[in-house]
Amino acid sequence: MGTTRTNRPAPWAGLLGGLALALALALGATPATAAVEALDAIVAVVNDDVIVQSEVEREIELVLPQMQRAGTAAPPRPQLEKQVLDRLILKRLQRQQARALGIEVDEATLNEALGDIAARNGLTIAELQATLETGGIDFADFREDTRDQILTSRLQNQEVVSKIRITDQEIDRFLERESSLLIERERVRLQHILIALPEQPDAEQVARAERKAKQLVVKLRGGADFAALAARDSDGRNALQGGDLGWFEIGATPTLVADLALTLNEGEISDPIRSSSGYHIIKLSQIEGAKPGNLQQTHVRHILIRTNELVSDADAKRRLSVLRQRILGGDDFALLARANSDDTGSALRGGDLGWVNPGDTVPAFEEVMDRLGPEQLSAPFQSPFGWHLVQVLERRTQDSAEGAMRIKAREALQQRKAEEAIEQWLRQLRDEAYIEIRLDDLEP
Repeated sequence: MGTTRTNRPAPWAGLLGGLALALALALGATPATAAVEALDAIVAVVNDDVIVQSEVEREIELVLPQMQRAGTAAPPRPQLEKQVLDRLILKRLQRQQARALGIEVDEATLNEALGDIAARNGLTIAELQATLETGGIDFADFREDTRDQILTSRLQNQEVVSKIRITDQEIDRFLERESSLLIERERVRLQHILIALPEQPDAEQVARAERKAKQLVVKLRGGADFAALAARDSDGRNALQGGDLGWFEIGATPTLVADLALTLNEGEISDPIRSSSGYHIIKLSQIEGAKPGNLQQTHVRHILIRTNELVSDADAKRRLSVLRQRILGGDDFALLARANSDDTGSALRGGDLGWVNPGDTVPAFEEVMDRLGPEQLSAPFQSPFGWHLVQVLERRTQDSAEGAMRIKAREALQQRKAEEAIEQWLRQLRDEAYIEIRLDDLEP
């Protein structure tokens, strides 16, 4: 079923992350610097559009507090301006591409997203607006930023993510090598080698310790016994115990290795980590945790109307609304699906998609499907593939840890491929555009 069975990031993937900065500023982070006087100097031409200096200044006002909270030193002003301008250019290119493809964000979708943002922060829409404006952020600007992020997400999903395919062989290889990443970790057992440094080492001492640590990592990854090398070469207190640090609850791992405890595979060796005491090598020797358990499946059918040069969003929605009224009036869903659905694969089966697992369909489809009870019929809604009418027939719970692990593996692979594919697509989008940078022409 090529129309909906494509696992992808959430339809507003990255939206909350991208907007969290603005909300965090209003919720108590250091407010942005005072708004600069609007400048209208053109700093870049992007195809048939322009970016002006005031846009760069507004973006910088948001970026600087974010960097402060992350403990990242801001680069020199000229470099910062170039990086911010580059980000604005990519935004503008995507907005232009979305416009060319007829991708829009209607008010209902925008209001739903704003409601979701407010709810996730324990606020009403009115409280969200008041909070933002107290932090010096104009709510109208926030709405448009939200619209842009939804638009970008829809564009990337349609043009890139929906075209990614994951094979069963890729899932098998992932589970063979990296299945421990899919376990909800509760406890981890760590081993440790320390190549110590004196309190105030000179450059030669640091280089020698780093060189030794890297040599040990090569040996360990080549199959050398960790406990034996720890006993022989480690300066750590647990050297004679083979570097065994014992078991840690996942929330109580040492700060130095907290990220590694979540990301290393079982049996994997870290790269050397520098601290004030020296170079550390970590092995995640064992993991205890819960594997995915029961799997809820949904038996569902749908009617799809694709949009194109001849069929607009309004046309598709209107056609499905008429079909919905006919079904509610007693007409047979399957017959109407065979006669009207553009999903040729399922149309022959009366729109039947069979039993669907979580993650099998695109998020926009799954969200609507999950809200329906058995025999309920949705209102027309949009996904990257077109407009749908969905009916849930029944649900069941399968006790299938293996099936759930395969779903999680597919999701992980999808995300990896999506990140790489989107970066490549953005490079191509930029390479094919006319871009003229005028930032260097401005007075300092």
